[in-house]
Amino acid sequence: MIVVAAILAAGRGTRFGSDKTTEILGAKPVWRWSLDAFLEHPDVDSVLLICSPDRVEYMATQVGERVRVIAGGATRQASSRAAVEASPNADIILIHDAARPFVTQRIISETVSAIERKGAAGVAVKVIDTIKEVGPNTIRTLNRDELIAMQTPQGARREILDRAHKGAKADVTDEMSLFEGIGVHPEIVEGDPNNFKITTPADLERARAALQYAESRTGIGYDIHPFSDDPARDLFLGGIHFPDHRGLEGHSDADVLLHAACDALLGAAGLGDIGEHFPNTDPEWKGCRSTVFLAKCAELVRVAGWSIVNLDVTVIAETPKIMERAPEIRSVIASGLKIDDSRVSVKATTNERLGAIGRGEGIAAMAIATIRGGQPANEPS
Repeated sequence: MIVVAAILAAGRGTRFGSDKTTEILGAKPVWRWSLDAFLEHPDVDSVLLICSPDRVEYMATQVGERVRVIAGGATRQASSRAAVEASPNADIILIHDAARPFVTQRIISETVSAIERKGAAGVAVKVIDTIKEVGPNTIRTLNRDELIAMQTPQGARREILDRAHKGAKADVTDEMSLFEGIGVHPEIVEGDPNNFKITTPADLERARAALQYAESRTGIGYDIHPFSDDPARDLFLGGIHFPDHRGLEGHSDADVLLHAACDALLGAAGLGDIGEHFPNTDPEWKGCRSTVFLAKCAELVRVAGWSIVNLDVTVIAETPKIMERAPEIRSVIASGLKIDDSRVSVKATTNERLGAIGRGEGIAAMAIATIRGGQPANEPS
């Protein structure tokens, strides 16, 4: 089942007064929040970023290889259709407005599951205010128990979404309206009040205020392994093979850098340490690559409701030379965590010939991970 997420960022921001998705929110542009959320989700195989034609080339320089940037249309519906046309091999397509920065992993998971069951789905919240229908000479109160406010993502199996676009007789503002036009009844997924859309400058201020109350945590990891006397042991650091160098002794591949990273992530989320999840007494992990541990730890952190903000790692070794291969290590770690390379830092130092590390008896590593609650906390009343 191939799931493609399309982030719509081609709007002109008429009500906002400018392109709201480029506004800075918590040190990154608004569009980046939703893009990162879908990139980090284990059910999403690839992500499309839909922007205005004049920004395609620039936006392509701002995202990693896992994101494809394509031109959108003059309307939201045209941009949605462009996403469908650009995803011929997708089984499921999710359409999400870039102006909704706080979509959660729970919402994405439940939307995908709903589409698998029903063929189409959309996210919505119940209406809590009293709604009036106002005419030239009348005011009528609507039954709010029968009303919902739509959010995104909305999506469907590709063939349904394709048929809905081809059958559209007028321009509509969301995919649910397209489904209505062809008689498809989507499943409604429970949304979240924090998954609101930034439409006006006041909405942007609301988003910035909400972030002030989002909980952040930091975890520290440390690991050390001695060099092995086994000439057949390979040396792996940060998931990268260093040939022609003594390997480290350990139950798995003894990748101290990734072990420290795992402990930092688990510690930040209060999930114990690497030894609890991958004990060295379990034959399942004998000789296992630590990239497996890293990916599993990242998933544990997200299931617990956290988003990975960044990871900073330092290797302490006399040899080998680490920094020559730091870009490769960053890429491997970022891929395992499903975050952008820019959120991973790799450093190295020696122990100035002091102690066991200084005598070349082994390698140590330290890591610091920062995570944030998967969504902003509700503003205090």
